[in-house]
Amino acid sequence: MFGGSAIAGIGPLGDLKGKAAMDFRQGMLAGAAMLGAAAFAGAAVAGPCLQDTFEGEAYVVCTVEKGSDLRLFWKNAAGEPYRDFSGVDEAVQKSGQSLVFAINAGMYLPDFSPIGLYVEDGRELRPASTAQSNGPADGPVPNFYKKPNGIFFIDETSAGILPTQEFLKRRPDVRLATQSGPMLVIDNKLNPIFIVGSTDKTRRGGVGICSGGVVRFAVSEDRVNFHDFARLFRDHLACPNALFLDGGRGVGLYSPALGRDDKSWHGGFGPMFGLVE
Repeated sequence: MFGGSAIAGIGPLGDLKGKAAMDFRQGMLAGAAMLGAAAFAGAAVAGPCLQDTFEGEAYVVCTVEKGSDLRLFWKNAAGEPYRDFSGVDEAVQKSGQSLVFAINAGMYLPDFSPIGLYVEDGRELRPASTAQSNGPADGPVPNFYKKPNGIFFIDETSAGILPTQEFLKRRPDVRLATQSGPMLVIDNKLNPIFIVGSTDKTRRGGVGICSGGVVRFAVSEDRVNFHDFARLFRDHLACPNALFLDGGRGVGLYSPALGRDDKSWHGGFGPMFGLVE
């Protein structure tokens, strides 16, 4: 900010007379216009995915405004799982549109099919799962089955996240939906199963419904525990409801603006979210 009417190295504007003062003012206005244009261009280039930090940990956060064309992708025209972001990008380009960013949309089976509820373009292709853990009785509970798990959905007017049992009670008419788990934040409260200071750390991905109904996806670049990841959504991104999508080697992001086209260590991804323009 310049402050008052004086510029460093130049006297007050009152010292300039006639044409000199006019030229000076025009130059200042032109400079301000160029600065504004540069700032606008920088914001436009940044796109919906930005690098962020919270309590010393690095994240990428992708924001989807209300009314944007967020889709789910699982199988291509041949009926085979896409498995990678490049296949989704190619399909979107063939339709004359562009894939702005993409992220894996939850946990999946070895054949790349979704574990739980999956609705694409209004069609339910997999039912909701209310099963208990399918692991050994004395072993750790797989993330999908940690309670409560939940469902991300988009209906006719907005996006939402609900615990699975609550979603099944309401049975909203949805355009798309995917089930994953566990819930990270429920009505602005952290999932009580999370442990402060837990040493169970890995890369994590999730989605939140934030203030104003904005959808935010987040991928950790560092290894974080569930408690800290949930706090990212509640305390930093202002999301009163958030859902874990996947972790470890299953986390993936596609963002041309950030030079990202992640590959899965599991041979491919299952369903994927994609923002289309």
